[in-house]
Amino acid sequence: MNDFARMYAQMMEQGAAMVKAFNPALEDYVPEGFDKLMPTMPKDWMEAMFGNSFNKDGLDAKTRLMLTLGGLVAVGATAGPQIKYTVRHLLEMGATQKEVAEVIYQMSMLGGIPAMNRAMELAQSVFAEKSNEEGSA
Repeated sequence: MNDFARMYAQMMEQGAAMVKAFNPALEDYVPEGFDKLMPTMPKDWMEAMFGNSFNKDGLDAKTRLMLTLGGLVAVGATAGPQIKYTVRHLLEMGATQKEVAEVIYQMSMLGGIPAMNRAMELAQSVFAEKSNEEGSA
């Protein structure tokens, strides 16, 4: 196996581990199948996002998700489903509601107060869904 093939295989392995950290339900994750879940996501971006291509010992999944939430809020909180999924995954990673709110509040300076309010509404709906799931379990 040449150096590139070895590096690529390692990157794909790291990507699988990162996706599993983002969402433990993806236990049987196969990197080659991820393109079917998100067909519009360019392959290079997937590798950078999930493969730790810049630093294999870099940011953990919780921190990456907080950054993702911050970016989604900063661009105006127009990506409702993505915000909800990110909040849900953050809670599953052990983030508190207060931490989620803090990320959203911090981004109000970049995305504006309306974006912050919309993101908080979305986050609160996830908090309520999660609470209902836990109450019925």
